[in-house]
Amino acid sequence: MQSAIIWPTKFLPGTTDNYVSNEVIVRDITAAQIWTYLADITQWESYYNNCSHITPPVGGNNLKKGDSFSFSTFGFPPFPAEVMESLPPSSGSPGRLAWRAWVDGDESSKLDVYHAWIVEDLEYGVVRILTQESQIGQPAAKLAATKPNPMLNGHQEWLDSLKLPLDSVLHNAIAFFQSVKGVKCNGVVWERRASSNVCNA
Repeated sequence: MQSAIIWPTKFLPGTTDNYVSNEVIVRDITAAQIWTYLADITQWESYYNNCSHITPPVGGNNLKKGDSFSFSTFGFPPFPAEVMESLPPSSGSPGRLAWRAWVDGDESSKLDVYHAWIVEDLEYGVVRILTQESQIGQPAAKLAATKPNPMLNGHQEWLDSLKLPLDSVLHNAIAFFQSVKGVKCNGVVWERRASSNVCNA
């Protein structure tokens, strides 16, 4: 059975002013690899265009339960956030990350947000990445009424982009091994044969 988001009662989907859910299932990657780029807040801007002005927690770049941080997204100025859940993926258990963020103001401008993630290895060798966000406030209602929904599209970009840094690492590794024909290193000669790389001492 696939894992589900653990929701605070206040933010239960269907009871708030805006709610979106995005999910991808990808292969040739692990949940632990995805977690590296999701939990380290300083990595976000390197692959996701819809965030900026990031202030990491004082305790380090990796988000942990109880951490405070801030960032800007969807045109809002940087707003404060608190990590409510942070559990790296492990064998048989999904990775879970969630934060609450808010914008103070009057009735027309205040916003309260809960954004949650699940990253898990499925039994048939793929990774499921799920992100859901629930929002309360008039700005949230305006987002929900906008077609196409910018939050739905923005989060889909985040999911699609999460794999890009790892794709780049894999591409560079393949390119390296394909370019080292006849290179000797530590007494080992690397030769390229057909589509594979073999090592002959």
